[in-house]
Amino acid sequence: MGKQVYIIHGYGASPTNHWFQWLKEKLIADNNQVLVLHMPNSSDPKKEEWLETLANKIKNLDKNTYFVTHSLGSITLLNYLDQLDPLQSFGGFILVSGFSEPLSSLPSLNPFTAKKVDDKKIISATNSRAVISAKDDYIVPFQLSRNLSKQLDTSFYPVEKGGHFLEDDGFITFPLVYDILNNMMKNV
Repeated sequence: MGKQVYIIHGYGASPTNHWFQWLKEKLIADNNQVLVLHMPNSSDPKKEEWLETLANKIKNLDKNTYFVTHSLGSITLLNYLDQLDPLQSFGGFILVSGFSEPLSSLPSLNPFTAKKVDDKKIISATNSRAVISAKDDYIVPFQLSRNLSKQLDTSFYPVEKGGHFLEDDGFITFPLVYDILNNMMKNV
């Protein structure tokens, strides 16, 4: 029985960037349903528009639902889950280069981190949680991803050299994400 995976890109990106299509094809080959969401105006993102996109595109939230998010997509997902009442239990998520605190380099994104999410609510609704971060990330400081991991009580995967896991950093494939997700989906 396949799972439903939603992939949520970040600031300035699109579904065709980075490793998203590679991951989608790998997961589809394993008989999963995969949707790479197209987030609006990604170079000038608005929190309400991004939340609305999730609300419109995420059709089911149950034990077979998983999320893979990158950068700004991570806090967007958390904000979305936080506002669901009740929040249904679901499979889990992998947050790549995620953050939940303001980024000094990108103050325009502060609205996304303005409201603290209810960590306990999100933790209790999920079977599996992971955060991946590179020690040399030059956009989202490693410490912020580590803080996010602690906040949400996730498994944490530090990568020595990955930058922000962009195409420009050499990431057109991302086997680590695929392997973690596969383990999550098997262990239910």
